[in-house]
Amino acid sequence: MGILIVDDNEANLFVIEKLLQRAGYIDYLSFTSAQDMFNYLYSDTPYVIESQVDAILMDIMMPEIDGIEACKQLQQVEHLKDIPVIFVTALEDSSKVVEALDAGGTDYLMKPINKTELLARLRVAIRLKYEKDWHKKQEEKIRNELELSTQVQTSVLSPPIYKENLLIKASYVPAFQLAGDMYFWYEISDHRYAAIQLDMMGHGISASLVCMFISSVLRDTIQTNPDPEYVIQDLNRRMSTLNSNQKIPYYFTAIYLVLDTNERTIEYINAGHLDGYALIDDNHIAELKSNTTAVGFFDDIKTKKNVITYSESIQLILCTDGVHEAIDKYGQTGIECIKEAASCRLAEAKLAEPIDLITSKDHQDGATDDMCVVLIQAN
Repeated sequence: MGILIVDDNEANLFVIEKLLQRAGYIDYLSFTSAQDMFNYLYSDTPYVIESQVDAILMDIMMPEIDGIEACKQLQQVEHLKDIPVIFVTALEDSSKVVEALDAGGTDYLMKPINKTELLARLRVAIRLKYEKDWHKKQEEKIRNELELSTQVQTSVLSPPIYKENLLIKASYVPAFQLAGDMYFWYEISDHRYAAIQLDMMGHGISASLVCMFISSVLRDTIQTNPDPEYVIQDLNRRMSTLNSNQKIPYYFTAIYLVLDTNERTIEYINAGHLDGYALIDDNHIAELKSNTTAVGFFDDIKTKKNVITYSESIQLILCTDGVHEAIDKYGQTGIECIKEAASCRLAEAKLAEPIDLITSKDHQDGATDDMCVVLIQAN
């Protein structure tokens, strides 16, 4: 515990030092000017100063830099602004005291100093500093854990697939550090690919944890049986198990599909998700409409896959609801923008970020929900 005493009158410093010593406070430093105090505060690393200085007892009336100006300067430095400042003054001008407190002071004492009052106010100030330090450490711990969680969540997202006759890639724009949107794809064989886009209920840590749980079981589920009906039923079973002890159940919407480039088919189930759009053979748009309920919403759901066929080429655009909201916010229609993106030329779509085909950077920056766009091309 460290206390700094700042007063241009050495007699006042002597009195305060003796009062502190008799109360058992031995870790203190005295300065005859605010500038000397600042020289000390800037003499070591921010972490050392922040952890060693617990309170400052400072006179208001001092030459060059007075106590009020010194306090204002302390408030402008990140690692100094939370150090409690108790003003010690002989001024009876209440407006000056108010000005000192408005400048960032924690408390004040009137001269001549009363020992009991000094020690009481000092205890309160030091306790306040300890509480602030504890909260800052907890916030730093949470930030570090969030950064690690973000890295883990990002690592489970599938890398793009670039092949001569196939392109699968995605844009992923979380509204917060952790997101409730996810995508995943898996190469079943050299001509069959499974892919899913899902939108978990809610945001933040809980939604991202459930997303990571789903990603951890998806590969095993697809390897066991990639058929859309089996995969959606299995995911619903796992979500029901997860929700068995939850007061508020988690659920997600999703489009899961299997692309066969030899048979030129896409088998899919849309589980309560927004419509997907497919440009077929470069001449007409097909909608991948919802054909069952969200996964995890009910213990049992009915599933029946739909099939899209193409002759020469197909281009799919899948979006989460955050994309629609970002577009609709600016008075446009999300569905029309997505349809337009789905029908753009294959060569153009191949070079662009999927989300840039749908909405502008300004729209993306102003989004309040997670956004995810998946683009699939096959020819």
